Amino acid sequence: MRSYTLCALLLPLLMPSARADLLGTAGSFAVLAGQTATNTGSTVISGNLGVSPGTAVTGFPPGIVGGGTIHAADAVALQAQNDLTAAYNTLAGLPSTSNLTGQDLGGLVLIPGVYYFKDSAQLTGLLTLNAQGSNNALWVFQIGSELTTASSSNVQIINGGPGDGLYWQVGSSATLGTSTAFEGNILALTSITLDHGAIIPCGRALARNGAVTMDTNVISTGCTATTGWDTTQAIELSGGPSGTSGTGLNVPEPSALLLLATFIAGLAIQRKWASKTANSRRVAALSSE
Repeated sequence: MRSYTLCALLLPLLMPSARADLLGTAGSFAVLAGQTATNTGSTVISGNLGVSPGTAVTGFPPGIVGGGTIHAADAVALQAQNDLTAAYNTLAGLPSTSNLTGQDLGGLVLIPGVYYFKDSAQLTGLLTLNAQGSNNALWVFQIGSELTTASSSNVQIINGGPGDGLYWQVGSSATLGTSTAFEGNILALTSITLDHGAIIPCGRALARNGAVTMDTNVISTGCTATTGWDTTQAIELSGGPSGTSGTGLNVPEPSALLLLATFIAGLAIQRKWASKTANSRRVAALSSE
């Protein structure tokens, strides 16, 4: 327990002011699919829309791509998929600070950290992420299989700043229920489905191998305010006032992540050595009796 606490405290301290963009070129995409990107209704995307190695993009129009371009099986989309794979693997390899397997995210208040689910993860209701006044808070959710949200669920960040980052590494597929107001970057191994009216006003829907399916949604990399979205969160996550271009969702440089892993490994060695020392002292004490 003490190791988890120390790691959670150290995580934001490892973030230098100059951060690398974990997503690489995939960061310019609000939606990226592996096989197909399909839409029904008046979806609005702010950022690039792409698919690779598949070629099918349907439903645009009536969907709108603003502030970006549609890339279907071109070199840009291919490079974005390569960068997405690298980012996915990096997130999956981070040491976790807390195991939430079997818990519903609804009703929880979580400080920055790396949260692990062995299997699926469910959100029913409100998930609150408390940055505790940090401008560089980072949350990573490592999910072994599916991520699912119930209708009208909500993710909100409080007490945050312009450098906050939120990532969902999903081992299979993600489904956002009707009218869900979500936050952060979803990196799914297979597919992502946004049911009618679900929004990601500050984040991305990035699927490595399957489809991204949309139905009258809002997905924006620009963190701009929209219906059902708290404008203070847009300011916290965008690096500027709502509607302006900001730093987006950031993560530490790889060297910082390596430092964190080294720190955790050191803790494990320290605990093992302390246990061994304590056992030796007990043996010595028994021998002297």
